[in-house]
Amino acid sequence: MTDSRAAPTSISLRHARVRYGPLEALHGVTLAAPGPGLTVLLGRNGSGRTTVLRALAGTVPLSGGAVVWDGDDVTRLPAFERARRGLCLAPERQAVFGSLTVRENLELAASDHSAALDAYPQLRPLLQRRAGTLSGGEQRMLALSRALLAHARVVLVDEPAQGMSPAVAARTYDLLAALDACVVVAEQRLPPGLQDRAPVFVHELRRGTVVFSGEAGELERGVRGEGRGAPPGRQTGQDPLMPDA
Repeated sequence: MTDSRAAPTSISLRHARVRYGPLEALHGVTLAAPGPGLTVLLGRNGSGRTTVLRALAGTVPLSGGAVVWDGDDVTRLPAFERARRGLCLAPERQAVFGSLTVRENLELAASDHSAALDAYPQLRPLLQRRAGTLSGGEQRMLALSRALLAHARVVLVDEPAQGMSPAVAARTYDLLAALDACVVVAEQRLPPGLQDRAPVFVHELRRGTVVFSGEAGELERGVRGEGRGAPPGRQTGQDPLMPDA
């Protein structure tokens, strides 16, 4: 019998710099996301967490450093080629086609979208509605449903539970954690329950730099009480899963 699970995959930034005009948003960021598994990028607005997702997806260019996917430098690979190789990005905004119905949005991802409706049964009575008329939480469910149907090797999601009720948000993280993929999400705060889930890796960003890298439980146990900096013995910005390059 063959193993149906995907081969392990990982994606990382190495000394990545990103500029928006004269402003530098990432200042030599090094971090890794192993898979299958869940990695959380934490940070306030302006911390650089969304820019990290865009850099990994290829929707913003690097001004320095590299994007490495399974050992291959894909820095110069355009976003559509990364998508063809199995990368799926669900941005915070404009993640669905507003002029299409819910059903049509799902059919763009897969002809058989029953798994998405099983994951989010709230969408079933909305199939004929135009996606642009949905609430914020309903649009997030639709965007996540499309990501679930993509069977991607790398899934990048910006604030996946935005606008959702606590119960649906918890369900969303259960679904993401169960994916046989490298899953990277960006959040302002660590979602409840993730600190007890293993393994969940966290990279906390502040003003375009990494100030903590480690497991979620470690962050909750003491890092915030020590001034939200790197724990003793760990170099700030140095990823514990990847040697300096």
